[in-house]
Amino acid sequence: MYPLLDQQPHKYLFAIDALILFVLGGLLATVAELPYGGWCQIPVLSLIWWRLSIRDYKIAPHFLVGLCFGLGYFIVGLWWLYISLHDVGGMHPFMACLGVFLLSAYMALYFSLATLAISFFRKTRISGLLLAASWVVMEFLRGYIFTGFPWMGFAETQFTGPFAPIAPFLGGLACTFLVVWASWEIFQLKKQLVSGGALLLGALAICQLAGLITFTKPFGEPVTVRLIQGNFEQSLKLNPQAIGQQIDFYAKEIRQAAANLIIIPETAFPWPQNNLPSGLINYLQDFSNESSSNLLLGVIGEVPKPSGMQYSNRATGISPNTTPYQYDKAHLVPFGEFIPPGFHWFVSAFNVPMSDFARGSLEQTPFNIARKDQADIHAAITICYEDVFGGELASRIQQSNQSVNLLINMTNLAWFGKSQASTQQLRLSQLRSLETGLPALRATNTGITAVLGADGKLLQSLPEFTQATLSTQVQAYAGKTPYVIWGNFPILSISCALLIWGWIRCRRF
Repeated sequence: MYPLLDQQPHKYLFAIDALILFVLGGLLATVAELPYGGWCQIPVLSLIWWRLSIRDYKIAPHFLVGLCFGLGYFIVGLWWLYISLHDVGGMHPFMACLGVFLLSAYMALYFSLATLAISFFRKTRISGLLLAASWVVMEFLRGYIFTGFPWMGFAETQFTGPFAPIAPFLGGLACTFLVVWASWEIFQLKKQLVSGGALLLGALAICQLAGLITFTKPFGEPVTVRLIQGNFEQSLKLNPQAIGQQIDFYAKEIRQAAANLIIIPETAFPWPQNNLPSGLINYLQDFSNESSSNLLLGVIGEVPKPSGMQYSNRATGISPNTTPYQYDKAHLVPFGEFIPPGFHWFVSAFNVPMSDFARGSLEQTPFNIARKDQADIHAAITICYEDVFGGELASRIQQSNQSVNLLINMTNLAWFGKSQASTQQLRLSQLRSLETGLPALRATNTGITAVLGADGKLLQSLPEFTQATLSTQVQAYAGKTPYVIWGNFPILSISCALLIWGWIRCRRF
């Protein structure tokens, strides 16, 4: 009788801790959307470490309360997937909610595993470093296993935080490392005020000084660009009559004025390229030849396979008096662009045609932007959420035979309605520019269409959910940052070495 009574308070406390951590996880995702979200997340994380450390949980219960923290974070951060599943895809509300919950739960597993460092390793002065190292390894795996989905990491929020300047050196994972470490040190300030405060101030000072170093420099004269934002609802992408209207709109807008580079969004021509209206590509090629404009078009490509033709998510480039360029999206969205084995039943409930695309090569060449009497500019293309994978983009730039001078992302976020998905992806693009030291152009259907500087700062943009064209200039850059050269190898090596050291210390003592 008495042992059972003694267990009840523990169960109640566990439930309370789980609820508090769920709420704190949601708060962590919410403050990410604030103007200085990168700063705001650090004290919230400190509260989470305090709550996870307040009781001496064993590994299994610690894993469960950590899972609640991750669930709150991802449900709040990724709720907009419900719009694509239910509002656009026609999925039953219960199934759509279940889909968001299951993805959030899967993502939360990595957060929960990372927090186990708090319980697994003996509490020492380096506990914050071990927690940060564990987090980096789990974030890397989250972006790799099952093709990866590293959306909503702490790194992109750091673009408005204190640790962004380290990104050109060691990448977004290094920003994540410092965020987790700094938040732990703040949590420990009560015990180690002087040493902890000195370490925090030193790290902040080093990061700010690092921001004064640049690795890329302006290249050639500015490029004139036109970014066309069509603002077509996703439901219209599947309507035959509306498809014709979209094609006519973009073809007309392209010919409105010449520019070195004219870009329309991902799948702006939402029809297989070989079935587009007769003469359309030749019509645009004639305009390119006459005006010396380079065009980049979002289309549905077709790729020959042993079993027949397969669709691809493609960017087709048209340049004066040259054969068309093509880039097929290499990193596909699970369930939206390819069907994992055993999940055809789920996709059949999600009413979207052409949801099993061919995968492009990771070694595709940059798009060549030809200009009269000036050196050509080479642009690395990404489509949709490919710009979440910083390591892949850095590797492509490093291995390219041509010097890459510009980043271009073509995307269609009409799937997610009026949600924070567009601002989340904008931060990802900003981090990619900061990591590579290259300016970026974002051509989107509903927003945010924008021009980013080589430091990732937003230079110009169009209002969301408007039909408009952004006509401007962008300065190309040349050079490579340390992150482009080395990728994630240094920060992963440091993190793994710390975890091995911590494990040895734990075994020894």
